[in-house]
Amino acid sequence: MSADTRLKELGVSGLGEVDEPAFSGLAQRHRRELHVHCYRMLGSFEDAEDAVQETFLRAWRRRETFEGRSTFRAWLYRIATNASLDLLAKRRPEPATGGEVLWLQPYPDRLLDELPAGDADEPETVAVARETIELAYVVAVQHLAPRPRAVLILRDVLGWPAKEVADLLGDSVNSVNSALQRARAGMREHLPAERQDWAGGEEDAGTRELVRRFTDASVATDIDTLAGMLRDDVRCSMPPTPGLHVGRDAVVNDWVQDGFVGMVGLRGIPTSVNRQPAVAFYLWRKQEGAYLPLTLDVLRVTGGAITEILTFHDDQFPRLGLPERLPADGTE
Repeated sequence: MSADTRLKELGVSGLGEVDEPAFSGLAQRHRRELHVHCYRMLGSFEDAEDAVQETFLRAWRRRETFEGRSTFRAWLYRIATNASLDLLAKRRPEPATGGEVLWLQPYPDRLLDELPAGDADEPETVAVARETIELAYVVAVQHLAPRPRAVLILRDVLGWPAKEVADLLGDSVNSVNSALQRARAGMREHLPAERQDWAGGEEDAGTRELVRRFTDASVATDIDTLAGMLRDDVRCSMPPTPGLHVGRDAVVNDWVQDGFVGMVGLRGIPTSVNRQPAVAFYLWRKQEGAYLPLTLDVLRVTGGAITEILTFHDDQFPRLGLPERLPADGTE
């Protein structure tokens, strides 16, 4: 149901006549898609939360400015984009050298499932929505300057006309088109070269089997088997901890130096975030009598090999809906 239809049901002619509970009901139905939009802009789940809260606050305070020339949804997107740009101006440091994005956080698939289903007859639209939430895309976006970043997402992800983007940003259409070209060039520089090979759909059986073998080899700390699953140019990082390792040898050496070899008491649970395969690892804690959260590995798989591992700390487990502990399995 559109906001205009709902306003008629409420017996009012505009948002200025709507009380706060009714306004909140109108706005909240768009919360998840606005949150994902802000997440693409900011790369951080927590920052996206702040941006959405600010969006709703600004929308309520400025409700009388909504004149119905656009949809209520588009009006909220305008406010959310500006809230994200303001947050970037206040909080965001420059991207670290080497392509690291230290503020990156994963996005739970269970929350992505709350997004509007979209048009099943338009598979290209579905693929765009999926690929533009994958971590490689989100990371690449973070390397763009804020305004070209906004232009790219509004034009290429949301499909807004250049004129509407220009109106939102207070620019000319020519400026928007120029910014879009710069943004696309920047994305080509930072996106994986094999972007056309991204999944764009459900994981295939080969990927599931690779994730199973990766999980088993990790639990066994079998470095040789793990190394055999990595592509030569694999990338590995662990935001917010600095350090980007590129190449199979560099990644394996980091694992060895980090004390991974010989670690005992690991368990792994396959899961998914950002529409990508992932494994949540737990470590046996004798004093607790349980396996407790350790790390989350998010994998990018290309051509049957692991091309990137993004590892997140255990503080992300609650948000992702992962168990806070696993019981003993009788082997410890």
